[in-house]
Amino acid sequence: MRKTLVVMVKEPHPGRVKTRLGRDLGMVGAAWWFRHQTRSLLRRLRDPRWDLVLAVAPDAEGLASRVWPADLPRWAQGRGDLGDRMGAAFDAMPEGPVCIIGADIPEVTRPRIAKAFAELGRSDAVFGPAPDGGFWLVGLKRLRRHAGLFDGVRWSTEHALADSVASLQGARVAYVDTLRDVDTVADLGALNIYAKMKQ
Repeated sequence: MRKTLVVMVKEPHPGRVKTRLGRDLGMVGAAWWFRHQTRSLLRRLRDPRWDLVLAVAPDAEGLASRVWPADLPRWAQGRGDLGDRMGAAFDAMPEGPVCIIGADIPEVTRPRIAKAFAELGRSDAVFGPAPDGGFWLVGLKRLRRHAGLFDGVRWSTEHALADSVASLQGARVAYVDTLRDVDTVADLGALNIYAKMKQ
């Protein structure tokens, strides 16, 4: 069965992406960073071991966008909270292991994605934790998501990962590397990116 890697992306309009980062960097600067970070990520993650799919938002604009590579398949994220949209993505993908990531994690590499898929050979689900209590990756072994997945998750809090794992109710869960996503200038600084941007 083919593996599928889904990358969740938003159209990089100033004021509509990375708004917390934009408070310090400026909305145009934050949108510029997101656009270039995402393009770099997509280049790095092309690999014959898995199919790369974009989950786009807003739906109509994302499906028609010229910002992202035209050869990559696209799927509209639809409505609802993050759990609703990720759950729908799991349901929409072809049979086989599926991992979902965000586009704002600079340290994602092919070996890290390969490790997550390898964990799904031994487990029902895999998570890539983030230092803030959330996660940068979630993967499931089977086509259909587990009943109750993401029910009751307190998104955008330090409980998001723990709540998501609890929602799996008895599934075998594995973990891969802890990576930082970028929400603020402090996150860029922690990853030594901000100094490079100012050069």
